[in-house]
Amino acid sequence: MSKTRPPYSPEFRRQMVDLVRAGRDPDDLAREFEPTAQSIRNWTADADKKGSRREEVLPGPNAAERDELTRLRRENKQLRVERDILSKAAAWFARETGALPSGSSGS
Repeated sequence: MSKTRPPYSPEFRRQMVDLVRAGRDPDDLAREFEPTAQSIRNWTADADKKGSRREEVLPGPNAAERDELTRLRRENKQLRVERDILSKAAAWFARETGALPSGSSGS
């Protein structure tokens, strides 16, 4: 006997379609919510066929842009970590040597 579940509500489907149109990936939504990625793609395609607000929403980033965005976010996070480490190291060395960084007084 197969397991079936009640159909998803039209409001839930609309929300999934709106998230896809806003740039979210159906695979990510499938992991976060219950329906499969293919179901979400089908709902989006059906909504597009019906002309449901397709022109009002700007297209999301393509695959190459998403990959670049992911890479840049990862690089940005790494740079923040490195900056914090260097800042703490500089403060530690200043305390240990008794030297305080000079201000911008320029005398």
